[in-house]
Amino acid sequence: MNDYAPNADSLMAILRILRAPGGCPWDRAQTAESFGQCFAEEAGELLDAIDRKDSAGICEESGDVLMNVFFQILLGEEEGAFSVEDVWRTIIDKMIRRHAHIFGDRKAATPEEVKAIWQEIKSREHAESGSRPASVMDEVKHSLSPLNRAEKIQKKAAKCGFDWQHQEDVLAKIAEELAETRQALTAGSEEEVDEELGDLLFSVVNMIRFRKRMSSEELLRKASLKFETRFRILEKMLRDSGRKWEECSPEELDDLWRRAKENEKRKDGTDL
Repeated sequence: MNDYAPNADSLMAILRILRAPGGCPWDRAQTAESFGQCFAEEAGELLDAIDRKDSAGICEESGDVLMNVFFQILLGEEEGAFSVEDVWRTIIDKMIRRHAHIFGDRKAATPEEVKAIWQEIKSREHAESGSRPASVMDEVKHSLSPLNRAEKIQKKAAKCGFDWQHQEDVLAKIAEELAETRQALTAGSEEEVDEELGDLLFSVVNMIRFRKRMSSEELLRKASLKFETRFRILEKMLRDSGRKWEECSPEELDDLWRRAKENEKRKDGTDL
């Protein structure tokens, strides 16, 4: 047990001790940039825990993400850029201002209507601050992951009316890019293959975005988790049989993979 209460004030107090003269050498050496990398890692671990439906993991990783956020606030305080009160005030004002359908006189009955109000308020904020971008694409941050940024770019274009009309049209575009990738492979131009693969991936992201169900990041995390789960089953099959990877032919590995998929389906009762 410790003498610190489980709240934000205690966390900030601990971080201040770590950053103070005589505190932790590692924490004292950190900058906003270096700790930004830590934040990206912790956010990824939280998303992984969410995908695994690991409640204990979600609890722990949420704390790690929260600690990273407060560390950035502390660095801002040390530089005299802003205080923790400034952060609270900014986000509280923004939440109230952008939820005019709750705290104001606007009306919204659907998520789509809420998004429309949100975007309208954001645009007005940019205009009032004089920071209105020259292009709608200027609003898409380069710090986003490539998949997330691709989706954001497509959403910005769609809001301007530059979008597909039907899901089948997006599928046709994917087929077109796949055909162009095949042609590039046949031609033997590595640079052209790279370009076409990028176009193909961008088109797949567009399909995911168009369906408005889950993000590309979410679907890729789920697909990676599914592959990892099956691969672990395959590894166990090899261990149980006393065989090594190099002793198996490609056909035998394919058969093991098929059995791993069947094993997984029987285990959780779903057809993945």
